[in-house]
Order: sequence, then C-alpha cells, then structure tokens
Amino acid sequence: MTSPRFPASRRRAVAALGAVSAGLLALSACDKPTPLATVTVGTTSVNSEAACYQDGDPLKAADVQKCLKETDDVKTVKVDPDATVRFGVDPKIADNGWTILMNGQPLTESSKKTYRTIPGSVFFNQQYGGGAKGSTISILEGSGQKAFGLWSFKIEKDD
Repeated sequence: MTSPRFPASRRRAVAALGAVSAGLLALSACDKPTPLATVTVGTTSVNSEAACYQDGDPLKAADVQKCLKETDDVKTVKVDPDATVRFGVDPKIADNGWTILMNGQPLTESSKKTYRTIPGSVFFNQQYGGGAKGSTISILEGSGQKAFGLWSFKIEKDD
C-alpha cells in the first residue's frame, strides 16, 4: 500500500501553519511571567501575578502608591473570620523579603519565608486596620526602602 501524496498547496499550507506557530511560540517566550503570590483559605486558592513589577528592578515609591490604589481588577477571596488565611510566595519573592499590607498599611514584618498564616478575623478587625466587610491585602516584595513588586487581593467576609 502506498501512502497518499499531498498536493503542493497543502504542503505549503502546513509549512505556513508551522512557521506561524513557531513565530507565536517565540513571541510568547519574550514575555516572562512575574513570580506568583497565592492566598489560600481552606481548600480555595487564588494566585496572581504582580500588579507592579519591573523584572527584579526596584520600583519607584510613587509607582507603588499608584498600584496600591488600583484595586479594580484584583482577585477576591471569601474568608470566614474563624478560618486561617495562608499566604504563599514564589521563592524569588522570598529572597528579597516580603511584607503583608492591609489597606496599604503594614500588617506583618518583612519575612524571607515562602509561607505565612494569619487568622481570618484580623482582616475584619478595625484595631488592625481591617474593614467590617473586607480589606485589600497586598504583598510587597522588598525590605527597607526598596520595593521590587506588589501583588494585591481583596478579602471579603464570608458569612
């Protein structure tokens, strides 16, 4: 049995499709994803790439402040006040140290661990700067005066 021959037009179409695919693959390799930050409550996890990030270069303070205010497109996590909220960061973030901010104010000290836990009730407690219905939580990569990235999440009360 002989194999069927493809007409020249079909071979050209297949070659063109292969060239386009290779070109798209090469272009997609140019955009490096930012390191991820993850928030987990119970069995629900959400992760996000940075809202502000310059491939490891320090951010300007004005850029960090601007990113802290841009909360329209951040992912939301529902939290029962009795639950434990777990924060995890890519080791690349942990190497520079990271701080959890609540509504733009430091909630924790800088850490170089990749994982932290906080009781859910903290995010709804005005004593800590939380709101009755929820808060915006940000992970700030860096310590001291240098910030390298910012990841934000909304935490809403799960009644």
